[in-house]
Parts: sequence; structure tokens; C-alpha cells
Amino acid sequence: MSLLHTILAFVLALGALVVVHEYGHYLVARLCGIKVLRFSVGFGPPLWSRRFGRDQTEWVVAAVPLGGYVKMLDEREGEVAPHELDRAFNRKSVWRRCAVVVAGPFANFLFAILLYWLLFMHGVQEARPIVAAPPPHTPAASAGFEAGETIRAINGEPVASWQDVRWRMLQLALEHQRARVEVLNRSNQLNWRTIDLSPLDTEQFEGDTLALIGLKLYRPQIKPVIGQIVPGGVAERAGLQAGDQILAADGKPVLSWDDLVRAVRSHAGSELRLVFQRGEQRRELALVPESVQQDGSAIGRIGAAAQLDPKEMAALVTVVRYGAGEALARAAQKTWDTSVFSLKMLGRMMVGQVSWKNLSGPVTIADYAGQSAQLGLVSYLGFLALISISLGVLNLLPIPLLDGGHLMYYTIEIFKGSPVSDRVMEFGQKLGLTLLLVLMAFAFYNDINRLISG
Repeated sequence: MSLLHTILAFVLALGALVVVHEYGHYLVARLCGIKVLRFSVGFGPPLWSRRFGRDQTEWVVAAVPLGGYVKMLDEREGEVAPHELDRAFNRKSVWRRCAVVVAGPFANFLFAILLYWLLFMHGVQEARPIVAAPPPHTPAASAGFEAGETIRAINGEPVASWQDVRWRMLQLALEHQRARVEVLNRSNQLNWRTIDLSPLDTEQFEGDTLALIGLKLYRPQIKPVIGQIVPGGVAERAGLQAGDQILAADGKPVLSWDDLVRAVRSHAGSELRLVFQRGEQRRELALVPESVQQDGSAIGRIGAAAQLDPKEMAALVTVVRYGAGEALARAAQKTWDTSVFSLKMLGRMMVGQVSWKNLSGPVTIADYAGQSAQLGLVSYLGFLALISISLGVLNLLPIPLLDGGHLMYYTIEIFKGSPVSDRVMEFGQKLGLTLLLVLMAFAFYNDINRLISG
């Protein structure tokens, strides 16, 4: 996907989530009788603005699309006409002010539930939880997993897809618990495998947790026949076509697609000679795989995909779909589980039990937005739901300048009987700004590291 498409996917996602969040504040403010002066998507100079409604609220799209805000009538921010004092935010009860503050994150959670509900009713195509032979000396190998076993449940909780396995294992690994896995082998015999997740290094959680455990998705041996060619890629420029069967690479026989992948990856930026069959003709050509960065090292890529047997592939995927009622319950549960997991991860980062490398910034989020958009609408909506939850959780943190910080002040006011002093508010703003800048610095540092390492 081009850089332009990635940027568009990111801006669209961020814009949608900001609108949802700020509309939550706006709607509850109106319900509480508060006058809203401005609803802004983005910060900085306005690119577009219009006034609507009885209160002539100004609706703005601003130049910097990294957030937004709802400006309400407030005596602390300017003079208020006597006849509008009862509509000022600061004149409302502390409970109404709490409701307005909580409404933004709550709207993000509701939006995530709505998206998951739609996805669960529509049906999501995912890989069946069939495992490949685990690498030696991994927890999965020690537990006795065998190639072709289908995972049915983990600690008594049924799993329907590989994504379910990944999510459940990540939760258990974070808690350093044991996983009792119910599997069905190729002979339809039921077995149980127990994986001890306590030795796992949580510093490595930013990678593939299942790979650390030794659980790999089963893939059948694929013939070295080209199915698709990336337009303008190395393979197309060299003259390869869909249907060509690769026979040898640099004089070594190629028996499977994995053999070809290994040969291409090991020839980043250097010439690779291929022998291939096209129809009845045996041909030979030379190409130079493009060098790309992955996990800190250079690998080769030619822009070609394997020809897959539709029937064989269909046996390896499943469609996860539920009725309206169950879909709603599962959507709410998934939103709750993801929120709790996010808070646990943040808490463990604070005490040093989980690496700060897991913190992502706008560059990484933009990259995920582009990748999910390229995979299709279902993947993109799933990405939106996940980021919406993250935005809701982040805003509820008790950090001044965030919604959670304001909620913290109002909670103190409830017990104290009066608002916190201006001095405390000023100190809190400086502290909150410092904390947010530190978090942003870590996030940008991680983004840059990921770009360098590929």
C-alpha cells in the first residue's frame, strides 16, 4: 500500500474516533443543559467552520488532525452573560460535570461494541486453530504438541480461531499462568497439553507471543507454482508469469514454496538464477531480489505469491459468526476484556514488569491502519474497534489534562465538599503535560526503532 493510502487510512480512522469521542462529551453536555460554543475535530487554524443550532455552536475541522475538543460555556474561560449563567459548565453540579467528562471515553467503548457487534453478525473469516510442529526446546514442544492438532479450548474456554488462541495465550502469559489446552488430533482423539507460561520473558511481548511459546499455525506444503505477480515488482520485470513452476534456484532443487522463499530471502540485493517450467518449456532467468529490512536484517523479496488450492485452503479457515443477541454479548465481553488487558499492560509497564517497547505511537498506528485497510473493510473495522478501546482507556487514566484527570479532580471535590484550588489545578496541568510528553517521547522512540529495524 502506498504512503498516501496509509496516511488516508490513518486520518480517516483518527477522525472517526475523535468525532465519536467528542460527540459523547457534546451530547451529554447538551443533555445536562450546558451551552456548547465549539466542536472541533483537530487543533490549530480552522480549515472549515460553520455555525448550527439554537446556540449557534461552531463546528470546526482544524489543520492538525491529532485530536479534538468541545469548548463549553465556562466562567473560568471568559465572561458569561447573566442570563446564561445557569448554562455554564462550572455552575453545574459535580455529578453532571463527571457525566460530561466520562461521556467521551464511554462513547469510544460503545463505538467499539457496535463495531464488534456488526463484525460478529456479519462473520469474520479467520484461520482454524490448527498447530504446526513446534520448534525444539520451546514450551509447546515440551508440552507435546504435534503437527495437525486442532486446539478446541484453553483452560476450559472454547476457542474458534487462531486469533482466539493468540488472545487467550497472551492474557495467560501476562499473568504467568499455566495453560491447559484441549486438542483434537488428526485421528479425532481428544488430548490435553499443559504449557507452563511462567518462564516467558514479558520484555518480548511486543513480538509474536505464540512464536515465543512455540505455537505455529499449520500450513500445508505448497508447490512452488506462482499464482500472483505484484505489478511492477522484481518478478514481473524479470519475466515471470502466473502459472510458472520453479524447479531450481542457483542450481539447488526447489521442491516447495518454502524452498523458493528461503532462496529469495537469502539473496537480498544479489543475483539469483531460477530454472522454471512454463507449459511444456523449461526456461531459465536471472533476477535480483529487492532488499527489505525485517527484524533488523536484510531479506530478499521479488513480489510473487504462491498458487493455492482453494479446497485445501478452505479446510484451514473458518467463519466466526453469531446471532444478534450472542454477537452483542460477545462484543461487550471483548471490549471489556481488551480494556482490562490494556490497563494491566500499562500497570506492568509502570512497575517495570513489561517493556516500554510495547508502547506504540502515531507512526506505528498509521502503519497498522494502512495494513488493515489493505486487507479489507472487515479488518479495518476491527482495527477501528481496537484503537477506539485504546483511546477510551487512555483518556480515563488519572492524568491531568486527560478526561481521567478531570474526573480525579471532581472525585476529590465530592469528598472534600469544594473544588480543588487553582494552585493545585495549575500544578496538575504542568505534571500532566510532563507525563504526556514523556509518554509521547517513548512512543515516538519506539516508532523510530521499528522503522529502522523493519
